[in-house]
Amino acid sequence: MFKEHIYFMPGLGVGPDIFKKLQLSNDYKLHYLEWKKPLSKDETLANYTMRMVDDINHEKPVLIGVSFGGIIVQEMSKYIDVKKTIIISSVKSKNEFPRRFKFAIASNIYKLFPTTIITNFEKYSKFFVGKYLKKKAENYKRYLTVRDKTYIEWSIHTVLNWQQETSSKNILHIHGTKDNVFPIKYIHNCEQIIDGDHAMIMTKAKRISEIINTYLN
Repeated sequence: MFKEHIYFMPGLGVGPDIFKKLQLSNDYKLHYLEWKKPLSKDETLANYTMRMVDDINHEKPVLIGVSFGGIIVQEMSKYIDVKKTIIISSVKSKNEFPRRFKFAIASNIYKLFPTTIITNFEKYSKFFVGKYLKKKAENYKRYLTVRDKTYIEWSIHTVLNWQQETSSKNILHIHGTKDNVFPIKYIHNCEQIIDGDHAMIMTKAKRISEIINTYLN
């Protein structure tokens, strides 16, 4: 009998492989959620979240989400009874968004984002010059598994227009001090990972695992 059932939600456009380096207790049964295609660019976050809830098959699970996945699991916790919610490299409310996000919302400039770079990443990756950028491009190709244009456009709009004002209950927030998407200076009440960046779920998996195991013990 497992002590906890844990459901994982990856970041925007990413598959569940990003969680494979975590080392969690054998007391936990691990389940990996995957992104669904939005019904349209106008599908509400509430409707999308309810469709994700359909994949939860256990009572009072622990939900763990990374980045946009962190927003999704917080929304899911509004519709089902969860034991704990853990977010990594994410935000607890729109008040933790960096200023550039707020500018993008106010100006609608985000609608000009070139989604073709993501949907046709192989075509553009040849322009990544240098060892560091080439390695980064290889990682993107490996983990960026959801590239549907409707999904990308819906995701960007949904993140930027998230309306949550206050933090959810029973939430643990793990955040890196060098996160360049959601800078630490805007984040409150979190477990900090020194030198952790936005992709630290893969590079700091050991430390993140220790924090999760301690929290759920």
